[in-house]
Amino acid sequence: MASALNPSLLSWLRCFDAAARERSFTQAAATLCITQGAVSQQVKQLEQWLRRPLFLRSPRALVFTPEGLHLHGVLRESFDAVEAALLQLRAPAEGAPLALSCAPSFAMGWLTPRLGDFFRRHPGLELRVVGEFESVDRARMAQRGLAAALRYDPGGYADLLDNPFLDEWLLPVASPAWLAAHPEVRSAADLAPEHLLHDDQAWDGADPYEEWRQWLQAALPGGLPARLAQGLPLGRHFNLTQLAQAAALAGQGVAMGRAALVVDELAAGRLVAPFALPAGTADAGRHGALRARAGYRLVAPAEAAAGVAEVLAWLRTQAAAFVLQRDAVLAGAAATRS
Repeated sequence: MASALNPSLLSWLRCFDAAARERSFTQAAATLCITQGAVSQQVKQLEQWLRRPLFLRSPRALVFTPEGLHLHGVLRESFDAVEAALLQLRAPAEGAPLALSCAPSFAMGWLTPRLGDFFRRHPGLELRVVGEFESVDRARMAQRGLAAALRYDPGGYADLLDNPFLDEWLLPVASPAWLAAHPEVRSAADLAPEHLLHDDQAWDGADPYEEWRQWLQAALPGGLPARLAQGLPLGRHFNLTQLAQAAALAGQGVAMGRAALVVDELAAGRLVAPFALPAGTADAGRHGALRARAGYRLVAPAEAAAGVAEVLAWLRTQAAAFVLQRDAVLAGAAATRS
């Protein structure tokens, strides 16, 4: 059976899509580098073929009919899928760097200090780290030219391979100076909302109080004190966990620390972990921290670009070595509290 998508119809659809995006035949013509009359005529031919209008013409702008709005949505999905497939299939330029998207706090606090080892082990593989924390999917990665992405989240990617390489553990942290200035804060139950430093988005789609709420519910199984339950939104707010951690270092309050990002500060004594979880707390580790709902993972298309497998293997090697250091530091912090 012959396809209805003959060359003429494809040309009409192209003009309709441009006009729909610009809501103007004139702007569509500039986008397509043809005349305004040609765009208008091609859209008119499409409407005649469909036997129904797609736009209501007004002096100021084109207005969709319901049928035009439906067709535009279908075309956008189709063109986006074709574009993503083409970008995915296109071979990278010879010698092009491998683009790796990474959440900024993890990039600065964990990944970047270790990259020297990666380049020593893989001198022929150029890696370009892009700091961003937006959610990713196959189409967006193709459009952005990303070979892989490192994310801190619970996983569940529908169209990408999900490769966890490092778990995460939560523990509140503060500077020794802040604790000395607040002798009334001897346990988690003594915390007030204004003491808390928040990362407003632990991962894309997370509740603004995700990590503090998880830890407090574990630390205070009898329920949050009224001042916390009623005033949790108070305190200082940041859009990166590294900023909340920096505020804790500066003595501005108590941040919810992620072990991967605070272990060096704990080891040096610049931060301390003053609060213990009750004995027998579910999801608590032997080192005294609470297992986070999220972890670090490398996500990539099934047809991964050359070099992604080497990056993943290196990440897992680095993570295994880090876990030994992390667990020793956290155990030492727990022993100090007991």
